[in-house]
Amino acid sequence: MVDIETVRKLALSFPETVEQNHWGRPSFRVKKRIFATIWPAEKRAVLKLSLEDQSVFAEYNSEIFYPVNNAWGKQGWTFIELRKVRKGMFKDALNLAWREVAPIGL
Repeated sequence: MVDIETVRKLALSFPETVEQNHWGRPSFRVKKRIFATIWPAEKRAVLKLSLEDQSVFAEYNSEIFYPVNNAWGKQGWTFIELRKVRKGMFKDALNLAWREVAPIGL
């Protein structure tokens, strides 16, 4: 299990990451590009993964990692159930999400 404050702490540990409101939810951005949001009431996070990474995580456990239910999911946006995910697995996914949007060389 990963709590909301752990998500925040991990996300803000990446270079040049800032937290900003996104439609009433915390979002984490690098160079103005969102790589993660937190859905506190639902105890979920949403990460921007490559389609390949999304597929790998969903194949590992589709009760923890699954595409957002609309066109956003087809772009790699992936729900993560924070009550079920191990911290190490979440951290790996978050790292991939940050790398997905961060400029090369950052």
